[in-house]
Amino acid sequence: MHPDPCPCGSGRLLDACCRPLLAAESQAVTAEELMRSRYTAHVYGNAEHLWRTWDGRTRPAEVHLDDTRWLGLEVREVVDGGSQDVTGVVDFVARYEGGQLAERSEFSRRGGRWFYTKEI
Repeated sequence: MHPDPCPCGSGRLLDACCRPLLAAESQAVTAEELMRSRYTAHVYGNAEHLWRTWDGRTRPAEVHLDDTRWLGLEVREVVDGGSQDVTGVVDFVARYEGGQLAERSEFSRRGGRWFYTKEI
């Protein structure tokens, strides 16, 4: 059990939020949930989750992580990406030691699973 708050900023505990997604015990229900789990994967250095949740049409052959120290996530906007949608967009800012990354990401749902498609 992990009594720690989830790094994704949802306000939930890690075990009730992103940990089951990173462990491939469950699938994201929304594009935002997938995006938050991908941020958490960066925090914990889980390249396998990033690769597994990246659309095979746009992902690289390998996912490489660096030693960035991630400090927080702010979701600024979510467009579609619900449990019945086939596409969604999540606009966010991820803070790290020494700066921040602002991105607007596109997600797609195929076979009932959400995938990160690309930055738009």
